[in-house]
Amino acid sequence: MVLFGAVLLLVQAFRPLPAPVIGQDEAKASFTVPGAGPAVPWPDGGQGAVTVVGSGQVQTFGEQTPVPTGSVAKVMTAYVLLQDHPLKDRKDKGPQIRVDGQAVKDGYLKDESRIEGLREGQEYSENDMLKMLMIPSGNNIARLIARWDTQSDSVTAFVGKMNAAAKALGMTHTRYTDPSGLDEGTVSTAADQVKLAEAAMESAAFRSVVALPSADIPGLGTIYNNNSLLMSKLGVRGIKTGSSTPVGGALSWAAYRTVGGKDRLLVGALMDQHADGPDLNGADSLRLALDNSGKVIKAVRDAVTSVTVVRKGQQVGYVDDGLGHRSPLVATESLEAVGLPGTRLALTLSDNGKTPLHEAAAGTMVGRLTAGARPEAQSVPVALHHDLAEPSLISRLTHL
Repeated sequence: MVLFGAVLLLVQAFRPLPAPVIGQDEAKASFTVPGAGPAVPWPDGGQGAVTVVGSGQVQTFGEQTPVPTGSVAKVMTAYVLLQDHPLKDRKDKGPQIRVDGQAVKDGYLKDESRIEGLREGQEYSENDMLKMLMIPSGNNIARLIARWDTQSDSVTAFVGKMNAAAKALGMTHTRYTDPSGLDEGTVSTAADQVKLAEAAMESAAFRSVVALPSADIPGLGTIYNNNSLLMSKLGVRGIKTGSSTPVGGALSWAAYRTVGGKDRLLVGALMDQHADGPDLNGADSLRLALDNSGKVIKAVRDAVTSVTVVRKGQQVGYVDDGLGHRSPLVATESLEAVGLPGTRLALTLSDNGKTPLHEAAAGTMVGRLTAGARPEAQSVPVALHHDLAEPSLISRLTHL
């Protein structure tokens, strides 16, 4: 029995130490921006959604049921193209794309938006193709991009990529049946389009194209954007209009507001807007969607605020050595975040992929505290509040 006890003590004394882990108190896992939520002037009908990028919270209006997207679908077409053939920035022209006979033929179709004057065999850069896709909303360009990207005679394979991308982005109420949005089977919700807008706006090339009121295309002249809000004083920088008789009017939008000395990105969508009376191809409904979106954007921009989530030196978590001891962690600087009043920001404490040491001095950086959700979430380093000592022999022996 004595021998067994001695062996047990040796095993306890020399067994490998458990890996320390960073922990966070549940009470400190979120922060609510002070104040009541903004009185957003949503329209009487349809559906909408808006978010401050980085906050991780989406405010919605109306029932989020799938409705036809119209040309707003081209946001996903551009997103898939740029995923497959990334452009570094607005100056990167990308590969040349050859105009095929089908794109020329589609340029003569009536009652749909299209790029006219194309000639078979012409080549345009990917950047110029994006402009023709997103600015005047060329349906024939959407289908041409789909065929070129998949090296196919049809758009079927590309549509499969669109739906795969939607699934990856968590767009659970979205289904694409074509790359242009002309088909009524292409449906989505405003909330899903906000998810896509956040992802698409991460591309510098995409941001630069959708912000253009017009663009000059070699051999074709000047093309003009359908989004009249680009010329407003609301900080609007995109993204895509959509309209047709079944769609009504729709807009996926992006706008900026300077808060705390930085430009903050807001994205939103307004869908299923229908003007009264006959409305061939949704022209009146598009004007209604733009007008209603302008009111929403102004209200949201005015309401965005910067707030101190955590102050420098405030305890935000701990390091657990696995033997029953916890050492407090503090923020090394104040954490500022941007959001709408009433927004609940998630606070996430991470170890940056590195396991904390068993022994370290006070002030050692061991991770980061993030408020909101990436890509534009704000974060600050966290550090040990006091020295972290190697576990004592007593701790090793008594902790089974």
